Parts: sequence; structure tokens; C-alpha cells
Amino acid sequence: MAKLWLRFQRYFRRKPVRFFTFLVLYLTAGSLVFLHSGFVGQPAVSQGQASPAVGVPAEGAELPFLGDLHLGRGFRDTGDASSIARRYGPWFKGKDGSERAKLGDYGGAWSRALKGRIVREKEEERAKYIGCYLDDTQSRALRGVSFFDYKKMTIFRCQDNCAERGYLYAGLEFGAECYCGHKIQATNVSEAECDMGCKGERGSVCGGANRLSVYRLQLAQESARRYGSAVFRGCFRRPDNLSLALPVTAAMPNMSVDKCVDLCTEKEYPLAALAGTACHCGFPTTRFPLHEREDEQLCAQKCSAEEFESCGTPHYFIVYQTQVQDNRCMDRRFLPAKSKQLIALASFPGAGNTWARHLIELATGFYTGSYYFDGSLYNKGFKGERDHWRSGRTICIKTHESGQKEIEAFDAAILLIRNPYKALMAEFNRKYGGHVGFAAHAHWKGKEWPEFVRNYAPWWATHTLDWLRFGKKVLVVHFEDLKQDLFVQLGRMVSLLGVAVREDRLLCVESQKDGNFKRSGLRKLEYDPYTADMQKVISAYIKVVDAALKGRNLTGVPDDYYPR
Repeated sequence: MAKLWLRFQRYFRRKPVRFFTFLVLYLTAGSLVFLHSGFVGQPAVSQGQASPAVGVPAEGAELPFLGDLHLGRGFRDTGDASSIARRYGPWFKGKDGSERAKLGDYGGAWSRALKGRIVREKEEERAKYIGCYLDDTQSRALRGVSFFDYKKMTIFRCQDNCAERGYLYAGLEFGAECYCGHKIQATNVSEAECDMGCKGERGSVCGGANRLSVYRLQLAQESARRYGSAVFRGCFRRPDNLSLALPVTAAMPNMSVDKCVDLCTEKEYPLAALAGTACHCGFPTTRFPLHEREDEQLCAQKCSAEEFESCGTPHYFIVYQTQVQDNRCMDRRFLPAKSKQLIALASFPGAGNTWARHLIELATGFYTGSYYFDGSLYNKGFKGERDHWRSGRTICIKTHESGQKEIEAFDAAILLIRNPYKALMAEFNRKYGGHVGFAAHAHWKGKEWPEFVRNYAPWWATHTLDWLRFGKKVLVVHFEDLKQDLFVQLGRMVSLLGVAVREDRLLCVESQKDGNFKRSGLRKLEYDPYTADMQKVISAYIKVVDAALKGRNLTGVPDDYYPR
């Protein structure tokens, strides 16, 4: 054995490189074994070892006020029992409240399945099941839009798609087909005839062969009323110069909404105006801006070919927006010459900054930039996202920063302010569900939400106060005012940016205002997530911001900031 060891030593003395290579391989193998042992099984966690939840104030205690503010850009979960409970959800706890020590080989899957079932039950409560209906390929029961997914169709996915388009009913067929409609034009059949499971959701029924499982959608959308894919814009007085305002006209003795919308879509116009027995098509322009809506009773003449819809009169038009894209405001490019000033589009996270960027790009025709980089926004068409924020090639720069040094780097700013109750919920959804997703029910009910409010609510106030204090040439725009009166508020924003924009282009923006980052209205929370203590502290922050705005001779916060 000694001779073998001596030979081994001599070999490596002659070849030192091989010795060090062997040593590195040995240490690497040992590290991998150590890491592997750390991942095998979760250690048992007893109730006595669980540390108190981080970030949840004691009962009766107030959240930290402005003077005690300390914010980090990220929050780390600790390895205590509360973080494990957050990771696995409420099913990690037993009936006695103690944490489960180990879920076993199938515990994780079992927990996820139960958790998924609870989420589905919550989602399905948002729509009422009304029965199984006959369907015919020649004469559909639901005659709106439809889509198929033969691998991942679920009940909620169908409901969400139909609700997003403004339909009242959603129906599933063959386990993979989804149909939407405003009314059911078929007879009810036995429940036993709807016997096919959903392709993407075991244990759920998605119709049958030529049979629809139909749901009535309970939650109304924030978006405008629709007729199929056409958006209802309202009742409007006949424009003075009809042939210039709406250049295409067709007589329709058997008028229906479908016929007029189809005609204008075929002619590639975004507006369809129904005037009794005549259909007019055109664009929103200064001659027909759609800003002064009339009482719908003035347009309440029934369509000759459609019993339940109004088709307007020769003097008052019912107007729908078709699916034709208004291309007058879709061209975008980088600035032709480097800008001499940097203008910030500043907001607290969740205050609608991405939406405001979308509006500015459509209105000016120039890309907006960002202090950060978000690949998902770049992929959705925000091409200025990749540019360095000081490049000077973009019309304005998105930022959530609120430090003095960062603020003073800009020559001017549009400060977008939103109701903190709405902004906090929007940012919480983005943080845990993405730009158009939603935080899970467990996040709202767990420790994450109180901790989030404790850290972010003070920042909502200090963000506005810092920009008012350190910003140069700050234009304050309230998110609520921008939604209510987009034409006027967007005009103010564009004016600060120094771009001359024609009114027709702003009218085009109004018709394309939603963009790609709008959450579905179907999944709104059915309860108020704000506790009394949270409301008390947030209301105090609102008063501070309101006083700061008025102290600079600006309009204070809108009245709906005080809903509680």
C-alpha cells in the first residue's frame, strides 16, 4: 500500500497540472453532493419554531408614516414557517393550525390539486350556470365570436374571453369549443346530454356532441357595451355636412346592426352609423368627433330586421365602432434628431404609466423610452424600451424613481397620479401576476398583501411629494381625469412634449385607447382587501398629497380618492 502511495505522489509531482485538475474535480463533486442533499425533502417545521410573519402590523398599530419611510426595491422571503406557508398556500396547514411537516412523495401534487379546485370554484362563482342547450352547426345557439382549443380549454378561459368582448353568455361544446353571444337561440335539453370533460380541466363539463354548457356572465365589464365584435359608442346628432363627415352611405330597408357593421367593416371604416333605414360609414373627425352624446331615447327606433336592437333615426344616429383599425395614428418612429431635453413620464407603480405611454405614442407618432428595460413591453411594440434613457431618441421617459438626484436629471415631467387604493391593487396584481395577470387568492389572503401595503403605501405619497418638490416644469395629470376626458388631458400632455398634433389624430387615439395591457374585468375581487387600519393610514397620505397639490395652486385630488 505504501509503494502504491509513493508512486501516486511521484506521478503528480512530475505532472502538477494533472494534480490540480484532479483536485478541482474532487471539490466540484463534493459540492454537488452537498447541494443535492440540501434539496432532498423539506425539514419538519413545528408550530413552536414558526417565527412571526414579517411585515404584518400588530392589531391596533398604524403603518409607518412618512417620517419613518424606508423602502427597498425588492423583498426577500425568509426561510421560516410563514414563508413555507406562503409558498404552499393554506393547504400546508392542518386543521389544528399547525404546519404540515412533510407532504411526502405525492403531497405537493395533492396540495396543488386541492388549491386549484378552490380557485376554480371561486372563478366559477363569477358566472352562473344556466343549463345544457341544443346546438346546431347550421344555426348556432350563441352567434357571437367563437374559438377552439383542443388541448387547454377550461370553463374560466371561455368565460373570460366572452366577458372581455362584452357578451352576456358563454357556452362550451365538445370539451374544447367556446361560443359567445348576447342571447340563447336554442332549446334547453337534459343535463345528461352535456357529458364531455374539458380538455384542459379534469372533472369539469364542457358540453357534449352538439350540446352547449351555457353560463350567464355575472360581472359587467368596465369597457363599453358591445354588439358582437362592434363597440357601442352611443346616440349622436346627425352631423351638419353628412357627406364629408361620413363619406359612405347605403340604403338598407331591412336594417340591422349586423348589416351596417358588416358593410362598414367591408369598406374598411372604423365607424358604423345607423340612421333608421340608412347606414353611414366613416372616421371620427372634427366634423363628427363623438364627444356630445345624446339621450338614447332619441335613437330608440327599432331595427326593421332586428327586434331587440335600436337602429336610430334620420336625425339621431346609433354609432358602433367596428373592428377595423384606424391607421391614422398607428405610425411610430424614433425622433429624427436628438432631443435637447429629457422629459419624464413619472408615476407610482400601478398608476397607468404603460397606458399613458401607449396614448402618447399614438398621439405624437414617436416612441417613448424607459428608465428601466422590460422585455415584455418591448415585445408588445414599445421599441423605445431598449434605448438608454439618455439616448435622446424618445419623446419622453417612463420612470418610477423618486429620489432628488434622479428627479433633477430631467428637464420637465408629466406626473401621473392615481387613486392609491386602485394603484396599490394594480401593482400588486402586476407583481404577482404580470402586466395583464392577477395575483392569486392566496396572495391576497396571505402575508404578502399586508406587507406590500405597509411598504408601498407611504411610497405613493412620497413619490408625488418628491416630484412636486424637486421636479422642474411638472405637469400634474390625474389618471381618473385622463380616463374621463382623454381628448383634453392628452392634449395637455402633448403640449408639454412640444409636439404639434392635429385634432383628427387625437380623435383616432380615442378609438384605439385601450392598448394591449388591460386586465379583464371578470376577475375583480369580490371583497375589499383593505382593513380599517390600512384605510386610516392611506386616507392620511391622501390628505398630505391633496394639501401639497393645493399649496402649489394645483387642483387637489379627485373626490373619489375618499371612497371609504
